[in-house]
Amino acid sequence: MLEKEIINFEKTVIVGIVTQNQSEEKLKEYLDELDFLTFTAGGEVVKRFSQKMDKPNPKTFLGTGKMEEINVYTKENNISTVIFDDELSPSQQKNISKILDCKILDRTHLILDIFAQRAETSYARTQVELAQCIYLLPRLSGMWTHLERQKGGIGMRGPGETEIETDRRIVRDRISLLKDKIKTIDKQQSVQRGNRGAMVRVALVGYTNVGKSTLMNAVGKSDVFVENKLFATLDTTVRKVVIKNLPFLLSDTVGFIRKLPTQLIDSFKSTLDEVREADLLLHVVDISHPEFEDHIASVNKILLDIKSADKPIIMVFNKIDAYKHLTIDDDDLITEKTSKHFTLEEWKNTWMNKVGKDNALFISATQKENFEEFREVIYEAVREIHISRFPYNKFLYPDYKDAIEKAE
Repeated sequence: MLEKEIINFEKTVIVGIVTQNQSEEKLKEYLDELDFLTFTAGGEVVKRFSQKMDKPNPKTFLGTGKMEEINVYTKENNISTVIFDDELSPSQQKNISKILDCKILDRTHLILDIFAQRAETSYARTQVELAQCIYLLPRLSGMWTHLERQKGGIGMRGPGETEIETDRRIVRDRISLLKDKIKTIDKQQSVQRGNRGAMVRVALVGYTNVGKSTLMNAVGKSDVFVENKLFATLDTTVRKVVIKNLPFLLSDTVGFIRKLPTQLIDSFKSTLDEVREADLLLHVVDISHPEFEDHIASVNKILLDIKSADKPIIMVFNKIDAYKHLTIDDDDLITEKTSKHFTLEEWKNTWMNKVGKDNALFISATQKENFEEFREVIYEAVREIHISRFPYNKFLYPDYKDAIEKAE
């Protein structure tokens, strides 16, 4: 008999702050996401700590009283890891390590750790390792304090090189090597992309865990790995898809997240080239998530960073089968109606007015709801791009409805 695998989750606490720019409500939402990130990485959050401050303490991120409270709690409850919601500076990490006798991680380190777990191919592993080395370099002194001694002994009394400097040199050499390796792979990738000919390229973009890979599997009859965890997809998957008789290339890309580490954007540059070189973007949104409009804003910001915001975009609102809205009783005269109370129809009207009727779709990738409408909109958008490129091919690809009649 197969033995049942027992997964031991690390006991962790998560920490965030309420500032002028980050309200309590916003912090709760960020900590919920950090909780999910921790679960994805293999941790179990047993407590949350927060503090109201004008701005983070430059020395220890939190005030001394709150740090002492966390210290007492971690010792009494045998906590192995403390995770901070914002990126800690190297000096903050060093100072916190002196107070708390356990592992100290920040949001960036946690995301890098998940990426390291998820990286399957040699290319993804190289990209993640580069991001980790860039993150690690300024933080080595905090991690290797026991090595900060000059080499001594007979014949070794010159200026020497401290162990920490040796380690820094090793990491710098490794970064240089990885960058060269990525350049070589980038050349190969660009040749592969060039060999795909003049087919129309469509890329799925969106926040992490919105159902891009599920949609890819449903449309492209693929077998891309799917899991209800963050960053299930790291490697870009490209598939040839045919709707009626119109072929195009569909690529599934890495999911975005708020406060995405800059090291990752830099090291995943060529993975994001799939987005840059696409002719059409399908921006997939999880409409069942209460903060999906924030997710849209985060994705749009990253698209702007990678200079892809001006491409034709179709908004695909996924998971309509899981959408639930708040209701107000007829006799409730106090509660004000907000966007949380919008029905699906009201959201449809809102977004179809914002981006245009043909640029907003409401589907369920798992239940295949509204899939015919989805296929029609994608067909017409791809057909328009294809015909602008090859006007003489126009007669090959009729309107979607005409194509259905021909098929029948």
